[in-house]
Amino acid sequence: MALACQRNSYLREFKSKVKSCIPAESTLVTNGKKDKVKGFEVILEDTILFPEGGGQPDDRGTINNIDVLRITRKGAEAVNFVTTEIAADTDVDMKVDWSRRFDHMQQHTGQHLITAVAEQLFGCPTTSWCLGEKTSFIELDIPNMKEEDVVKLEETVNEKILAEIPVTPHVFEDKNDPKLKEYRCRGLPDDHVGPVRVLDIEGIDGGTLCCGTHVSNLSHLQLIKLLFSEKGKKNKTNLHFVAGGRVRSYMARSVRTERSLTGLLKGPLDQHFELADKAVKGFKTCQKNVTNLLRDLAVLEAQKYKSLTDPDPLFVLHRKEGDNDFMNIVVREINDKAVCCFLTVGDDKGAGLFLLSGREDILKEVGPRMAEVMDGKGSMNRGNFQGKVNKLGQRHKAEKVFREFLQQSQQQAVANEC
Repeated sequence: MALACQRNSYLREFKSKVKSCIPAESTLVTNGKKDKVKGFEVILEDTILFPEGGGQPDDRGTINNIDVLRITRKGAEAVNFVTTEIAADTDVDMKVDWSRRFDHMQQHTGQHLITAVAEQLFGCPTTSWCLGEKTSFIELDIPNMKEEDVVKLEETVNEKILAEIPVTPHVFEDKNDPKLKEYRCRGLPDDHVGPVRVLDIEGIDGGTLCCGTHVSNLSHLQLIKLLFSEKGKKNKTNLHFVAGGRVRSYMARSVRTERSLTGLLKGPLDQHFELADKAVKGFKTCQKNVTNLLRDLAVLEAQKYKSLTDPDPLFVLHRKEGDNDFMNIVVREINDKAVCCFLTVGDDKGAGLFLLSGREDILKEVGPRMAEVMDGKGSMNRGNFQGKVNKLGQRHKAEKVFREFLQQSQQQAVANEC
């Protein structure tokens, strides 16, 4: 039997009973990070909380005011992951996160509508789709779509929405049900066992296999906006879209972005591309000029050191705006392994880069110590010791380590001569 959420996707609250509750561990994603969480897997006699499947993400909601953090599918049953035990045979009240659910209903039915109309107009079947957090896309088995084809497809699907066409799910006990033959069921495996659910969009799609939640009428989609098409994998095309409430959200984000760019670029929307292109080219030119100036400065810094009559045996130089090239040019210009160099680039208040040059035996000994002082790591590279650090502000302490090491080495050398 189909779940309550599949029989009536508009149910927001529901009563049921716990069939089982077992300890479990689940991997949950929070702010982009995966964490293993201990909890319980709860299976109910029936549920309005949809488990992930058919390209549609799972629902969110509560069971007896306990948050359901994930819902997976095990056979024909929905498995709810919670962090609080709910004993078997407990009567429960469920509530679904309606905002999330209705959004998924709009996007999923929208996908079925676009898929059906695209195949009717252009003969290109859908091979897969992705319901994203803000936008979705359909993978069409066609090398490309012309802009006029995208416009025609968008006009047609929105005409269907205005026509208020019914959307009806049908559930059949098994694939041998004679009534199932009235529908065109694409993708049903030959070895399928159990109930079969198909979605019928009257006069548009004569029945497509689907386990997801859907609107009951195309008018509930409100509007579909086809955003753009792009080249996909294996000579296919990805068609990006938003439906229903996401159209308003997308428009709101676009307006905010437009207003921000208008203030930043000092020009209206129609001039944004031209103004942005000009700004990017100007930035690249400035960046190139800065790079050339830094190279010239690196040469001058090395020449300045070499011109000293009594130079410090340890050449120390920090340049906030520098980079690896800057440091390497300084070392190449000095070109003397008898001179020890300690060069750093970056912001004193954060992370940065460093380079040590001199005798290799000295660098291998002192390099790791200095990197540790600055909370970083480094290694030998082309005769120099280079690395990244998290605390560039500690470079003065690292310099002290270098000087003490050189002093101890010199004292040791004198002692050996004696």
